[in-house]
Amino acid sequence: MTLYPIETGNFKLDGGAMFGVVPKSLWQKTNPADINNMIDMSARCLLIEDGDRLILIDTGMGDKQSDKFFGYYYRFGDFSLDGSLAKHGFHRDDITDVFLTHLHFDHCGGCIKWNKNRTGYEAAFKNAVYWTNEAHWEWAIHPNAREKASFLKENLLPMQESGQLKFLSVPGPLPSNTDSPERGAAFVDIRKGSFVENSELGFGLLFVDGHTAKQMLPYIDYQGKKLVFVADLLPTVGHIPLPYVMGFDTRPLLTLEEKSRFLNAAAENGYYLFLEHDARNEICTVKNTEKGVRLDTVFSFSEIFS
Repeated sequence: MTLYPIETGNFKLDGGAMFGVVPKSLWQKTNPADINNMIDMSARCLLIEDGDRLILIDTGMGDKQSDKFFGYYYRFGDFSLDGSLAKHGFHRDDITDVFLTHLHFDHCGGCIKWNKNRTGYEAAFKNAVYWTNEAHWEWAIHPNAREKASFLKENLLPMQESGQLKFLSVPGPLPSNTDSPERGAAFVDIRKGSFVENSELGFGLLFVDGHTAKQMLPYIDYQGKKLVFVADLLPTVGHIPLPYVMGFDTRPLLTLEEKSRFLNAAAENGYYLFLEHDARNEICTVKNTEKGVRLDTVFSFSEIFS
């Protein structure tokens, strides 16, 4: 197995929205804002090369939206999904599986693109299966008013219409609020789309519900380390203190509980946290202090994994 970080592009979001009730005087120490109160964000995905499978975790926001839409997000920099894949010797047609942590536009927008004549949409990864879970899919296609602007029908319905969308097959109810890989969260065999007990057949999943219903956080044992793709449970290192919860979260008090359990487990077991949205830091570790769990060390991917 080989892992590759895939940078799909940088953008900006309102700092106040990203930190909820936390005052700017505190959050700007780790996430400085520009004159419009916007902070830098990344859309960093993860590519897993495992035998004959090439699995992409999340896809960024894509490029099919209107100029007006992208005008809200101040995209900047030279990163692109295709450029990042090419850097590692791959093309989007090589992707066999696209695993989606959740279906907000900045995580799944890259799944769908305009067709050649811009008369409709088509799958951006023509040879891939798109994986989500049925509970989250139902949540996304029947959105609540709070999340409606994040669940875009032009991202979701073409996935289904393509015939490439599949749901993970779970025996019994979906696990919920799992805090730690050490406590037995199930592994998914991506080849079969089902959960298994043998970690050698796939990667583990943690389910969290505070940000959105049944978000899935993959974790992987790689080169002797446990790497957790933390998605929107922990957007940046600036969100490590417990009260630093995004205003976008649908259940912020539940996020507090989930973060507390997860970060304590991460500190105790030395997890490496892969940061999807932190524009400056790719990976971090955390530690216990007298003030609670805090940042330990930040790393680039290449500093840890060769």
